Amino acid sequence: MQQASKEPGFVGKNGHFGLSETARTWPADKVERRPVRDLVPSARNARLHSDDQIEQIAASISEFGWTAPVLIDEAGNIIAGHGRVLAAELMGIGEVPTMVARGWSDAMKRAYLIADNKLTENGGWDQALLRIELNELAALGFDGLTGFSEIELREMGIGVEGLDGMPVLSDGEHSPFLQMTFILLEAQGATVTKAIEAASRALGPLTEANENKNQNGNALAEICRAYLGAHATS
Repeated sequence: MQQASKEPGFVGKNGHFGLSETARTWPADKVERRPVRDLVPSARNARLHSDDQIEQIAASISEFGWTAPVLIDEAGNIIAGHGRVLAAELMGIGEVPTMVARGWSDAMKRAYLIADNKLTENGGWDQALLRIELNELAALGFDGLTGFSEIELREMGIGVEGLDGMPVLSDGEHSPFLQMTFILLEAQGATVTKAIEAASRALGPLTEANENKNQNGNALAEICRAYLGAHATS
């Protein structure tokens, strides 16, 4: 008697698409290089890629090589990997590794197009361990390849060891100084921005007499002084 196959598989709610368990589990099991010009970006791709992010991806590919193939369908339409393809174009790479998801319906491709990005976002960080790793990578000169921006690294204190380790300050900023970071809702941020703009107009242009040449800092301090004055307690 022939034994049942023990190949890994699952029986999911998409079984009605007529695919075998193996085909559903391994829809893309072969890597092949394709010309970038033959790959078609999805018109339904809602994921945005800024120029800075594309440059980060390109830097990662330059340092580590190509570690994740672009997922496409049988016609060469991109399902996942739009950012990597844009980075390849930026770097002048003519061919990229791809994997073909065979037998997928249009609905499956559209769903995965979103899931590929959203599922990653749903994860979190062990902040203590992340800081340790980033600090050690900063010492090795690899913090710039982690995807974290310089501002994000500074806010976590990465690579900053006392005043001597701080980046060069903008013209007019004086020591001692204090950098404060706040987390605001969008509506709150809009209110703060509007208040700073109004206070800046009221204060007028900077002069040599201003110790702090950061107009936003002066405006925020003035707003706080006015608030404290109006709510002074005996």
